[in-house]
Amino acid sequence: MVKNTRFPALPAAMLCLPLALLATPAAAQTEVKEDSVILQPDKVADDAPVVAAPVELPSWSEDNATALLTFIESAGDEGLFARDYDPDGIAAAIIAKDQARLDRVATASFLLLATHLRDGRTPNAARKQWFMVDNDADHMPLLHLLTTALADNGIAATLAAFDPVHPDFAVLKAALKTAKTPAEANAIRVNIERWRWMPRDLGERYVVSNVPEYLTRVVHGGTVIATHKAVVGKASTPTPQLNPMATGVIVNPTWTLPRSIINEGIGATIARNPASARAQGYTWTGSGKNLSVVQKAGPGNALGVMKLEMLNEHAIYLHDTPSKGAFNAAARAFSHGCIRTEKALHFSGLMTVMFAGRSAEEFGEVVASGKTTRFGFDNPFPVYVAYWTVIPNGKGGVKKLGDLYGRDAPVVASFAKPGRPTATIVAPTPPPVVPTTTARVTTPETSGIY
Repeated sequence: MVKNTRFPALPAAMLCLPLALLATPAAAQTEVKEDSVILQPDKVADDAPVVAAPVELPSWSEDNATALLTFIESAGDEGLFARDYDPDGIAAAIIAKDQARLDRVATASFLLLATHLRDGRTPNAARKQWFMVDNDADHMPLLHLLTTALADNGIAATLAAFDPVHPDFAVLKAALKTAKTPAEANAIRVNIERWRWMPRDLGERYVVSNVPEYLTRVVHGGTVIATHKAVVGKASTPTPQLNPMATGVIVNPTWTLPRSIINEGIGATIARNPASARAQGYTWTGSGKNLSVVQKAGPGNALGVMKLEMLNEHAIYLHDTPSKGAFNAAARAFSHGCIRTEKALHFSGLMTVMFAGRSAEEFGEVVASGKTTRFGFDNPFPVYVAYWTVIPNGKGGVKKLGDLYGRDAPVVASFAKPGRPTATIVAPTPPPVVPTTTARVTTPETSGIY
């Protein structure tokens, strides 16, 4: 587990904000309708393989081939399946001392196994609403690693080095070895897989929200410096998985209503009882299909006192809410897709002091003023909106969480089918290229956030 403690160097002033600022009102409002998630189609095509052809196959010594075969035979400990990597073919080539066959079979097996260790075995079609960007391929090119491993007789060490560095991953691998039932083992495998769909190293500092856990954590230098309850998307508006960069925190934000929420009711209120709409802080221009509505900053604003700026095409971000009562529920899936954050003043104050380089006094003054203010981060950092349904229990084992969106079953079903193809292929004839879906580049104007 990541060490869970208070960050030792928090400025004393940060701990002494006026009580009046920290005591956000527990408003009676119960059905906050913050920005709706913009549902994007799943990425169903797997990435096209990189083809190195025509090239000479690398030469495998018997020792290196035996090391590969031994690793493959223990693939179950990695949450993978030895059958995928042709252990019989490698063994037969070793026994026959057929060098050409050994070079061909061992290379193909290594590259497929390395692909699954680095990128995950699960095809994209089974990764429901998974939009995280994983750049491990840029840092761990397979052919270079293979060439180096063969020269250094380091096949096993090279393959082991693909493991995510986060300690939670090691806990899951250990738990897999002691799983008592196939269902328990599959549940753990699903989450071992999800770790591999993410960057191997999450970074020096980041925010992570685990949707099934209903919690958000702030991590700095491997230490959890803050933990906040979260309200996530309900089943009809599920929160997708993504890792945008946090670029700043906005205190006392305004809220530009999406069309879907205008159509749900506020548009009718504006038409029939504009005085009531104004009393709720709404301003607007146009009418009918051209109606544009903004809610002014204030205690009744649907985004509360803050939102974390994280540009993405799904219109997902972390924000406050006037509906504090929702945090008392055990299962907190109530939102339209965004992540509501408990103790938002503490969260935004921490962001402002530690990551925007401002003083606690300056933050307190802005909160008290009610003025919409953006504190930009000099060094943006990732926000991981994750989906782990098996996590460490803090006692050396693991615990199962509810799969609130039913996203485990497609991954389990994929275990009985071929996994995603090799990311890099050495072949005299290039294989058919599978189209790659390219993420749309977003800007503040196209992200759907504002």
